[in-house]
Amino acid sequence: MNIQENISLKEYNTFGIDVNAKRFVSINSLYSLQQLLKEEQDIFLISGGSNMLLTTDIEKLVIHINLKGISIDRENHNDIYLTVNAGENWHEFVLWCISQGYGGIENLSLIPGNVGTCPIQNIGAYGVEVKDVITQVEAIEVKTGKLVVFSTEECQFGYRNSIFKNEAKGKYIITSVSFQLTKVEHNLNTSYGAIETELSLKGIDNPTIKDVSDAVIAIRQSKLPDPKEIGNSGSFFKNPVISKEHFEKLQENHPDIPSYPISTSEVKVPAGWLIEQSGFKGKRFGEYGVHEKQALVLVNYGNASGKDIHQLAKNIQKTIKESFDIDLEIEVNII
Repeated sequence: MNIQENISLKEYNTFGIDVNAKRFVSINSLYSLQQLLKEEQDIFLISGGSNMLLTTDIEKLVIHINLKGISIDRENHNDIYLTVNAGENWHEFVLWCISQGYGGIENLSLIPGNVGTCPIQNIGAYGVEVKDVITQVEAIEVKTGKLVVFSTEECQFGYRNSIFKNEAKGKYIITSVSFQLTKVEHNLNTSYGAIETELSLKGIDNPTIKDVSDAVIAIRQSKLPDPKEIGNSGSFFKNPVISKEHFEKLQENHPDIPSYPISTSEVKVPAGWLIEQSGFKGKRFGEYGVHEKQALVLVNYGNASGKDIHQLAKNIQKTIKESFDIDLEIEVNII
């Protein structure tokens, strides 16, 4: 186990923020992780680095979770049960599943990050959330070094939320995630208009899981920047949920405001629309700004600091509150 000193984390976060880790170690086995936790518990975890904004150097020991491997637990005529280690790249895992004919996560194509972080955020896109296919999550308890298994219910999944963002935050290190996917009778979700439009443009009436994945990739690439080219963390804000009464009041001045019903009393409003209406879409402030094609995405054009981007986020929140009386919640972890 090689603990390094004064390592730049620029290559370990999708925003490309250049901060230093006072000490850094990459872990590729459960045994190594458990041995390390006997000596070190004041730690900071990095996996794919896709859902964080680093604003300062890290004084704690930075542990890079680099656990690899995919295993088939069992299968039947229609279902396959897989366990995937936390360090596997999420999108590469999706593509591997599609190549094997396994369905259920094709709508989640091209989401940045690693498998180990997907339950924390309960990643979702185009009508699908990862909770729909997760059967259990295995994690190491930091305090004891013991392996703990969380059932789907125990994960307490919600919209972009889970127990790992709340009472279990900082107490566990996710080491693997288990999934139930389909082999034959795929339940394709093409109800989102963007997917339907993309499939229609390609003349596809009876899509396969690969067709759906290709459509999602094309949509995402058309409006979202590649983190390898422009530093970003995908959607920076959550779509706010407001009361139906509040929404109807906003409609009086904004008759074209889009919404998605959540219940008889609540609706979800696209945060991107709110940000665009407030004039931030495409705005650049030196080395950072709001992406020109997707207002939900804040970007680092090169050498911005995390503090710069965080200040921009706070300015956007303040403007949305003043203009729409809506509290815009940040989805990305601010470190």
